[in-house]
Amino acid sequence: MTQEWWLNALWSVTPTIIIGILFGLILYAAINADRKVRRERASIEQEERARFEREQQAEAAGAEPPAATP
Repeated sequence: MTQEWWLNALWSVTPTIIIGILFGLILYAAINADRKVRRERASIEQEERARFEREQQAEAAGAEPPAATP
């Protein structure tokens, strides 16, 4: 009788544990993807700021601004 109770308890808790693990994996993937996107966006923004600064310095010096690169 006791063995049957433990087996029923295990079968009752198993779906909750599996759903919790899946939710945790999905949440981890979403946070990791967000972190990567923010890092890439910061890198692009830094490049754009550097390009803007170079253009501003060229204008201030009276030189022709460099051509945009694709």
